[in-house]
Amino acid sequence: MPGKRVAVVGAGPGGLTAAMLLSHQGYEVDVYEKESYVGGRTSSFTVGGKYTFDLGPTFLMMPFILEEMFAMTGRRLEDYLELVDIDPLYRLVFNDGETTFFPTRDRAAMKAQLDELFPGNAQGYDRFLQREGVKYNKLLACLQEPYDRVTDFFSSNFLRAIPVLDPHVSLIQRLAAYFKDPNLQIAFTFQAKYLGMSPWQCPGGFSIISYIEHAAGIWHVMGGLNRITKAMAAVVEEQGGRIHLNTPVKKVNVQQHKAVGLILESGEEVQADDVILNPDFGYAMQNLVDEGDRPKYTDQKLAQKKYSCSTFMLYLGLDTLYDVPHHSILFARDYRGNVEDISVRGRLSEDPSVYVQNASITDPSLAPEGHSAVYVLSPVANTSGAVDWEAAQAAFRERVLDLMEKRGGMKDLRKHIVAERMLNPTHWRDNVNCYRGATFNLAHNIGQMLYFRPHNRFEQFDNCYLVGGGTHPGSGLPTIFESARISVGMMLQRDGIAWKDPIKDSKSYLSGDTSFPQM
Repeated sequence: MPGKRVAVVGAGPGGLTAAMLLSHQGYEVDVYEKESYVGGRTSSFTVGGKYTFDLGPTFLMMPFILEEMFAMTGRRLEDYLELVDIDPLYRLVFNDGETTFFPTRDRAAMKAQLDELFPGNAQGYDRFLQREGVKYNKLLACLQEPYDRVTDFFSSNFLRAIPVLDPHVSLIQRLAAYFKDPNLQIAFTFQAKYLGMSPWQCPGGFSIISYIEHAAGIWHVMGGLNRITKAMAAVVEEQGGRIHLNTPVKKVNVQQHKAVGLILESGEEVQADDVILNPDFGYAMQNLVDEGDRPKYTDQKLAQKKYSCSTFMLYLGLDTLYDVPHHSILFARDYRGNVEDISVRGRLSEDPSVYVQNASITDPSLAPEGHSAVYVLSPVANTSGAVDWEAAQAAFRERVLDLMEKRGGMKDLRKHIVAERMLNPTHWRDNVNCYRGATFNLAHNIGQMLYFRPHNRFEQFDNCYLVGGGTHPGSGLPTIFESARISVGMMLQRDGIAWKDPIKDSKSYLSGDTSFPQM
């Protein structure tokens, strides 16, 4: 809407998606970012001056969602980004390396592996693809519409999805209906970590995540996923939007139950017709909104909500390139015990699980020739747990490196480390502004989903919208993109504006069909 001004707080993927869509519709958009770079947790940094790392997400699912966001601004994604399909999807290492499994989108190869490693489970894989494909096709529409009223539960899309929601079972119970082998169940439920949850607690409806991987793959963005937000920022500026770096926001200016703009840390007051909040939800409430303006989310009520796990990170610059897959997951011997240490007991496991990204095997731009940039993540409890990270960090690092050497096939790893950065949950809390260091935001239990999650159209005062992992549909890049599309759609509907450009024909990562094939 020409002349209508929108102030976006935060240049993360949610804020930039919203800014991209709104600026294309003619709104005057200003994005305020406290850092000197865009991206938030989807940003990059270098170690040792020559090893490039993504700070957070390392692969993209459902690339057609991102493709649609660019198409809605009249652009082609491939003009901005190069995506590479990773297959096999990842290497899964169980039982101290005794069992190594390479899930793949090649159905024949997948079933051959199942027959060899997990005899008697191949038919379960067929049933998994069939039923979860039906669930996906019914749930996607539910995740693309708002839930800011209780009556939204009576929408035709939601009513059609009820038979496949599986709210009465956990994710592990849902997968046990397909696979009898415990390790195979874990292979199709560890994706709960993308939500920061235990598969024994995560709702069964989230089984669609592993289905999405097997049906549509996981993708690497050449140069790293940080290129996504950089491309989005470029589109915003091409359309006349403004991105103000090094410009922290002090608070949302709320008057007479309406957001009327922002007050910057500099003291400057910014006037706006609408405000979009992209920061971590708990952080934004505590730091950017006066407590009197958020009675539903007082500090006490925020503390009572459930939050995701956190992560311990190593970013290693190596003077060698290991011949190991792009993605590996080294599972703890007692995986359930490890998960309960994180989600229930709030302590460090003696034998943790570790995710290793060896992206240099695919993308030589991340490190000098013959070298590699290796990204390491171990899920750990958020800062509400009892871990003293100042005392525990060094020993936990050694534990993780031992696992990479012994189970991960990275012999003599320590000898090849020439540059390194290490982060723990206190960094996510204090430097990246994640409430309690919960890197995946609010948990995704039944009581914090759909209508019960903070609404896209913020319910505490008018002219304020939320985007990002703390609102509907939830955390993860595709759902964060959708959160922005939902919020922008609500703004357009309020202003009586139709989307200016329909999604155009463009290269589709699913052959032009967003319904995944029933394999």
